[in-house]
Amino acid sequence: MGSEAEETRNNPTHIHTLISSPCFPVTLQFLDITYRIKLDPPTAGSALNRVLQAQPTPPAPRQERTILDRVTGHVSPGELLAVLGPSGSGKSTLLTILAGRSSARHSGSVLANGARFTKPVLRRTGFVTQDDVLYPHLTVRETLLFCAMLRLPGAVTRAEKAAAAEAVIGELGLGKCADTAVGGAYSRGVSGGERKRVAVGIEMLVNPSLLVLDEPTSGLDSTAAGRLVATLGGLARKGRSVVMSVHQPSSRVYQMFDSVMLLSEGSCLYFGRAGDAMDYFRDVGFVPRFHVNPADFMLDLANGVVQIEHDAEADKTTVKQSLVSSYNRVLAPRVKDCVKDSVSAAAKAASIGSMRLSSTGSREERNYSSVSWFSQLTILLHRGLKERRHETFNSLRVVQVVATALLAGSMWWHSSIRDVGDRFGLLFFTSIFWGVFASFNAVFTFPQERAILAKERASGMYTLSSYFMARTAGDLPMELALPAVFMTVLYWMSGLRQDVCSFLLTLAVLLGYVLVAQGLGLVLGAAIMDAKKASTVATITMLAFLLTAGFYVHNVPRWLTWMKYTSFTFYCYRLMIATQYRGGEVYSYLAASRAGHAASEAEILAQVGVGTSVLALFVMLLGYRILAYLCLRRIKA
Repeated sequence: MGSEAEETRNNPTHIHTLISSPCFPVTLQFLDITYRIKLDPPTAGSALNRVLQAQPTPPAPRQERTILDRVTGHVSPGELLAVLGPSGSGKSTLLTILAGRSSARHSGSVLANGARFTKPVLRRTGFVTQDDVLYPHLTVRETLLFCAMLRLPGAVTRAEKAAAAEAVIGELGLGKCADTAVGGAYSRGVSGGERKRVAVGIEMLVNPSLLVLDEPTSGLDSTAAGRLVATLGGLARKGRSVVMSVHQPSSRVYQMFDSVMLLSEGSCLYFGRAGDAMDYFRDVGFVPRFHVNPADFMLDLANGVVQIEHDAEADKTTVKQSLVSSYNRVLAPRVKDCVKDSVSAAAKAASIGSMRLSSTGSREERNYSSVSWFSQLTILLHRGLKERRHETFNSLRVVQVVATALLAGSMWWHSSIRDVGDRFGLLFFTSIFWGVFASFNAVFTFPQERAILAKERASGMYTLSSYFMARTAGDLPMELALPAVFMTVLYWMSGLRQDVCSFLLTLAVLLGYVLVAQGLGLVLGAAIMDAKKASTVATITMLAFLLTAGFYVHNVPRWLTWMKYTSFTFYCYRLMIATQYRGGEVYSYLAASRAGHAASEAEILAQVGVGTSVLALFVMLLGYRILAYLCLRRIKA
């Protein structure tokens, strides 16, 4: 992969062609987009009032909040549309709907070339979220390269995919930081502006027909923002439809917009050419007292705080109502007529374009097929190993495991096989440590990756099954390395049965146990999708498993006996004893023990056979992972 990237860096002409080639034109139209949410009624003091009042108060009806109210507009190929508005005006919600990434119910229509969104159109739609959802330990080049491998059609060669990644790096000015880790909240990496450009670059890889960006200039200085918007404008000029939201652009950036939509509390105050905005507001009675950046003036209008000609102290609500009324009366009819015309024109153009594609056998259409399942698995596995090696083998975790092994080995230094009580305590301590360690680490897996999983699946990068299999397979070498080191150190220090066969059997039991405990953590994390809540449930579950494993309590109440057989710690503890004591030798050692109650500890040997214990752990190993996969399927992409 690295050699291919090196080769493509030496072929700039071919690289530029890959992301600059004409794309299939998509005209985006949206008609009367309305989205409302129901608010929960206030509950403070309601329970106390119901107790004190003679007659109970009926529950208050749920109120509705309008996030978007009949928003209409369109953007054509070659056009850059900017959605302006203050925080909370509905910009992000609108863009999520326009990109086809919203699972919430809304009214109105979103059309591409006069028809509803289809999977092929969604594949040609790039969506850059407001929050940068990236793997922190991958470099910029690795991030773009893996995305190119997954997102570009299967018919494109690996060298061409590497070339596309290099082209994006050059196009967005990421060459200086290409080999720097992206970074995140807990690890250092590239700057915020560079991270935003990486997020934009991921969407540019597919040569999108429609590109939707939610505040791509946030966190950038004026120069960097101007450079990024100029790049987006250049992408639009090549036949793409580009929609972006922006909070407060500079006057230089504003001049780069072709069309502008101004939102305020979900209502549209203006939609039209960027250069015509000030004339429109002047016609409806809103004129600035001095020369001002058009974007600043429009944001003041959206907030209702601008001074106007006829009433310098106008009420904010009055200003907004006047603007909404003026838009609905003056502009809205024209906008809807224009959108309807664009729908018919786009449908006609799409029909002609479709005929041309079918007759010429355009490579863009013919080869736009997904990467094979096995290729997805291979690429995701490679990416996962590169990303998680830093997390699994970080110095703190390695020191924690090795220090625990040394401490336990010192406590049980060359213990005698005849000291059954001490030996049982060592084996159960090992079960406790790795049961808790593995399950708690796994609990955080899917909650932490939920955002990036949902984003990449929505982009059609891979299937859930390939992701899950790559995640499971990639965990094997990394999750099993540390327990192997732990057991190697502890086993020979503590003086457990001194033969290689017993050591290998004990190690095999521990590794299988770790995988089962990890499976429990994966299930809880996938089912709850909240790391704090899932870790709390994991604590209670592991506590129940440890108490019923047969070390602390031997005479478990009958009505709780069933819990013992659901505890993988019970089966692991049973198997570890079997690896150290063969046949009936444990009974002879217990009989010679001065601790009279110690004989009861051997009862665990007669409760479940070795074969049954192995089978139970194997069933749990598969069962937990199947449950985790089914829980992940509930998450909408």
